[in-house]
Amino acid sequence: MFPEARGGRATVWTKLLEAKNAYTAEIWKELLNAEAVSVRVVPASGWADAAELEPHVLYVPWGKTHVAQEILRKI
Repeated sequence: MFPEARGGRATVWTKLLEAKNAYTAEIWKELLNAEAVSVRVVPASGWADAAELEPHVLYVPWGKTHVAQEILRKI
């Protein structure tokens, strides 16, 4: 999901977790970014119907999934 061309390579994003709302999702994003893990936050209903209080899904690059899971395990 979310392929991006960077130097001829595509980054594949994989679902990490689902947060209860946008605020909680941003907290998780900041925590993972502090550990050098890129994060994409996407509203569960999509961008057209996005709302602050709806669930948001966090995606991380496929190659960093094990790092992100280890960080979540330690918390």
